[in-house]
Amino acid sequence: MSGALRKIVHVDMDAFYASVEQRDAPELRGRPVVVAKRGLRSVVTAASYEARVFGVRSAMPAVRAERLCPQAVFVPPDFARYKAISQQIRAIFYQYTDLVEPLSLDEAYLDVTEDRQALQSATATARAIRADILRETGLTASAGIAPNKFLAKIASDWRKPDGQFVVSPRRVDAFLLPLDIGKIPGVGKVMKTRLTAMGIATVGDLRSVDADLLVARFGRWGWRLHELSHGIDDRPVQPRRAASQVSAEDTLREDLPLAELTPHIERLAEKTWANHRRKQTRVARTVVLKLKTSDFRILTRSFTPAARPASAADVAAIACALRDRVEDDHLTRYRLVGGGLSGFVDAETQPLQASLL
Repeated sequence: MSGALRKIVHVDMDAFYASVEQRDAPELRGRPVVVAKRGLRSVVTAASYEARVFGVRSAMPAVRAERLCPQAVFVPPDFARYKAISQQIRAIFYQYTDLVEPLSLDEAYLDVTEDRQALQSATATARAIRADILRETGLTASAGIAPNKFLAKIASDWRKPDGQFVVSPRRVDAFLLPLDIGKIPGVGKVMKTRLTAMGIATVGDLRSVDADLLVARFGRWGWRLHELSHGIDDRPVQPRRAASQVSAEDTLREDLPLAELTPHIERLAEKTWANHRRKQTRVARTVVLKLKTSDFRILTRSFTPAARPASAADVAAIACALRDRVEDDHLTRYRLVGGGLSGFVDAETQPLQASLL
């Protein structure tokens, strides 16, 4: 551990979208609910705990969810309603602290180091927040309480649903070292496979690896893994966190080969540029292309030119060039195209794009 001791709470709503649907339609309570449109091209937005018993998970193709759980009730998502409830929940957070960092509609970090409500502990504060959410919205939330964001996020999943778990400073090692390496946020299937090949199965194994070796293998992410294995995370809760990316994506009406994606990339570049101009006071340096294949593999490519993109046409040209970097076997078909802008900086620090690639 390093830095000043903080009291961080990570609040995570329980199966939020599905729970809202069950709350508002009593006949759905106790039944497996899948928030998704039916159809070959639809994906699961959320699943109730009753549906998760059958293996249904978010981001899964809806047709697979239906095969796993034929008795599931499919409900189309209503994001306007979810957003309104999320704002109601955030208002509760602000009764306890001004240091609130929303991660999505259904989760947020709170720094409750200052005991505004005189509840004597972060544990009591988390319990009070969860009780307020239940009373005012009829929904349950889980919470993790720890000295930093990394540990709090892992802990919030420990006693789901409708529970909370505390990682006190003196219990960090006892909690952290036995954990499966996949519990570290950012360690997905590919990274876990690479770490397993190095003989790393737990956080304790990771801690025993020399930091220089991790950096040699994984660059800056290797150093980050070294820090996390020691429970070090000095990131503050950021109440007004700037967007890290502005993006737009569309699921295509039919799967297309790589060579036929140009008009879709250009259309999304226009949309992304418009979102950027409307929402961002800073400027973007990096263009991101996202593709999803018909078998749901996700491919991303990014490029940071010497001078920042100056128009939707610049974004489209760079994104199409990124498309050309994807290895094409002429058999693969793509179901989704996405475009994004990231790497935001102050406008005066970056010249306009003069020439492309």
